[in-house]
Amino acid sequence: MAKSKPVVSIETYGIHTTWDAESKHLPKIKTFTTDVPAEIDIEFGFTVNIKKARGEKIRYCIYHPGITDEDGDELEPFDGELHVRTNDWDFYLGDTIWEPISNKIGKWRMTIELGGKIVAEKTFNLYARDEADFWKKRGY
Repeated sequence: MAKSKPVVSIETYGIHTTWDAESKHLPKIKTFTTDVPAEIDIEFGFTVNIKKARGEKIRYCIYHPGITDEDGDELEPFDGELHVRTNDWDFYLGDTIWEPISNKIGKWRMTIELGGKIVAEKTFNLYARDEADFWKKRGY
């Protein structure tokens, strides 16, 4: 008997309530959007539901717009792996903004892979609320 294929669906995307890593509950959607204001502590990302994949491994990755560390070196994308825990599993992939805001502005691409293939992805455009950061984004 052939194994059934996993079914992956994006349930929410955009701005969410604050994520608590210690809680079993995922953040709740506040606004469906891919345009996110670059504000301290704003939570953005997406939730997926994965069916028929218990025990399989997902790989997640967040490609950020050239964020640098204190030494000015560009940080690697944030990634990791997790095992799908149940046959009807919900997962949240997201991030939040911290100081300085100026190097967080731009495209944030988030992906989830299953079996070596991207099964869910969203790109969020973080934009500046004030005019000074707006011009930094454009390189003037």
